[in-house]
Amino acid sequence: MNRGFDPKLNRWKEVEGRAYFVSGPDLGRLKVSFFGPFYGGYNIIGIDERDYSYVLICGNSRSYLWILARQPELSETVMASLTAKAKALGFDTGALIYVQQKNMATKQGAADVK
Repeated sequence: MNRGFDPKLNRWKEVEGRAYFVSGPDLGRLKVSFFGPFYGGYNIIGIDERDYSYVLICGNSRSYLWILARQPELSETVMASLTAKAKALGFDTGALIYVQQKNMATKQGAADVK
């Protein structure tokens, strides 16, 4: 389930997708489709291995990068660590768009950075 809050419409939008492991369930590499027969890569390149509270995901190229979290905010330490990892892997971290999470704490859903 891919879900995000649209502040202009003041409502949640969601779409159900299909995901398949590319190599096997022990490797964080999936192909995901939200729109018919078109699939995109979701490759886990960083994760909170203890609580699964956040994940750093990229597409099949360095054009797509997301930081997804279960809570509206991540600590500065975690954000700095994930951003440094992405930069070390060759991503243009200066192009990241940080979604404002103000007043999102009462809204159910994941926070993300693209």
